[in-house]
Amino acid sequence: MLTPHTANRTGVVVVGSVTADLTTFSQRLPARGETIHGDDFTLVLGGKGANQVLAAALAGAHASFVACVGSDLFHDMIIDGLTAAGVDITHVRAVAGPTGIAHIRVDSSAQNDIVMVPLANSALSVEQVDAALNDLSSTASVLLTQLEIPVPLAMQAIRKARAKDMTVVLDPAPAVELPDDIWSLIDLVTPNETEASILTGQQVTDLESAEAAGRWFLERGAKAALITLAGAGAVLVDADGTQTFAPFLVTPVDTTAAGDAFAGYLGAALAEGSSVSHAIQRASAAGALAVTVRGASPSLPSKQQVDDFLAERIDEQVVAS
Repeated sequence: MLTPHTANRTGVVVVGSVTADLTTFSQRLPARGETIHGDDFTLVLGGKGANQVLAAALAGAHASFVACVGSDLFHDMIIDGLTAAGVDITHVRAVAGPTGIAHIRVDSSAQNDIVMVPLANSALSVEQVDAALNDLSSTASVLLTQLEIPVPLAMQAIRKARAKDMTVVLDPAPAVELPDDIWSLIDLVTPNETEASILTGQQVTDLESAEAAGRWFLERGAKAALITLAGAGAVLVDADGTQTFAPFLVTPVDTTAAGDAFAGYLGAALAEGSSVSHAIQRASAAGALAVTVRGASPSLPSKQQVDDFLAERIDEQVVAS
């Protein structure tokens, strides 16, 4: 059971990374040492933290971002993009030096690989995180964080948010070993199958193995685990049992920010008081829409797009206990 929703705390706080995303598109990915011709290139605002806070804002939540951006030529692109989406950037700090960079390669099957260079993201501090959560916890009820920022800072955000009685949602990406005592502070952990495999040490390939991985997280103190399986849907494991969510079927173009669209809409729905099942349905719709558009932040859908998609296709997502 997640932390109870409170009517006067409907905001979402995202403590996380921000990058300039340089993405190349090609029919296939090159072999080691090979040069190939590509089909297209984009340069856009990205980073798991930024994508998730943008998605939460697009979902209609009051979304606040805690992050660090550089002082280079990418600074204005990032600040302008966040502001245009209505994100509260009070706690986004500009630091001397380069902004974080993500180099993304996408092939014709919509699969990608990513090299993320933290740069300014490494300047996030305990003092910045604490000040932000002290300021925002009176109006926000949900924290979203990931692991593209220094892991000790993500852990600090989790501990501080728990002390402020916020619902804590962890997207453990990229997956790394975490302190044993952190799991009991997490309301919902949302790994994909690869991340769940790394964290639990057991291979996750299907619904049955996803349920087993979910129970690994609960055994260590997490209140709930949602294992996402891309085209195979998702499995929620909590104290009440297991629920399976079938995927919405779409034709993928680029999967880059699908997980972030999912996370942002999930956090926004939880903050407004939705049930976990309803929040997952909205998040799944947002993730499905995101894979149909190229790029990271440009692929994040609006609330109206998600509403329309659900109205047309809600019967496709079967939820089973």
